[in-house]
Amino acid sequence: MSGPLAGIRVLELQGMGPLPFVGMLLSDLGADVVRIDRVGPRTESLVEHEPVARGRRSVALDLKNPAGVETLLRLCESADALIEGFRPGVAERLGIGPAACAARNPRLVYGRMTGWGQEGPLAQTAGHDINYIALAGALHGIGPRDRPVPPGNVVGDFAGGGMLLALGVVSALLEAKSSGQGQVIDAAIVDGAALLTTAMHELISSGEWSEERGSNVLDGGAAYYDVYETADHRFVTIGALESRFYDDLCTRLGVVLDRSDEASARAGFAELFAGRTQQEWCDLLEGTDACFAPVLTPTEATKHPANLARDVFVEVGGVIQPAPAPRFSRTPSPIPVPGVGPGTNTRAVLSDWGLGTAEIDGLLATGAVSQRV
Repeated sequence: MSGPLAGIRVLELQGMGPLPFVGMLLSDLGADVVRIDRVGPRTESLVEHEPVARGRRSVALDLKNPAGVETLLRLCESADALIEGFRPGVAERLGIGPAACAARNPRLVYGRMTGWGQEGPLAQTAGHDINYIALAGALHGIGPRDRPVPPGNVVGDFAGGGMLLALGVVSALLEAKSSGQGQVIDAAIVDGAALLTTAMHELISSGEWSEERGSNVLDGGAAYYDVYETADHRFVTIGALESRFYDDLCTRLGVVLDRSDEASARAGFAELFAGRTQQEWCDLLEGTDACFAPVLTPTEATKHPANLARDVFVEVGGVIQPAPAPRFSRTPSPIPVPGVGPGTNTRAVLSDWGLGTAEIDGLLATGAVSQRV
């Protein structure tokens, strides 16, 4: 196994949303991540083709069976980290909370992913990405002047949630190497989404950011940093913030537009870009200092020459998907392998992690674990 996390063992308790993304990130970096799935039916044909399921083996455990709980705790003895996304208190009620796991392995890093955090007045309430980024102040600035627009679940679940927990796990693993002690990571999506707005708070404090949406340079308030429709009803972006890039853009467009006259510049750009197709604008402006890029669909992005040249996307199990990132010069990430169905690797993983054949057979016989046939 290659990658900067080669040799690190991680247990990922089956979850939804950002938690599998964390498992994917750690696996992409070379960690041996084992997904702990529930014994019982699941749409296996789906998980095998989910890009976020790539790179991990699967063990199916019945965590309502004392023998299944004991098996997980046995695995914790050989693990470096465990990640879970239960509502606060659920892991403790199952007997697999931080204290129970640390009793078996004091070095274990225990990563917890929730929307509202482990504590606080909202900890036990339901929510989704849109709610977390709304409360964090991140949603307010996204969208046109008349209303905020949900940005998918990229800002909260994955950037503010998944990446935050992955960073926390790696940081705690690094600290554990010197201290010999694990710790609990409380990664709340609302915390991470708020963290993403740090620069905005700096601008607010200095009087350089208005909370009136669509009135700032970076939120659509500047004609030279915006999205424009083309003749074929596609869209292009320009981000000519600096004057030299703005001048380069205007020179290539063959116009003189006063950047200080917002209304006139916006009308001029809108009229210009509406006069040609997206591809025609790409032919003219891509690869220049005009700070230009077309708005592509996810599928189109996989075929763009710049992304192809950098191998930004890879094919895994017949599915085109983003390649592991970032890139490492000496310890490159392993080539991803497709995800597997729940329980595909139960016997092999339990054996690799120290359980004997007779013990595994007994667990299978009682239903505490299951092996996919």
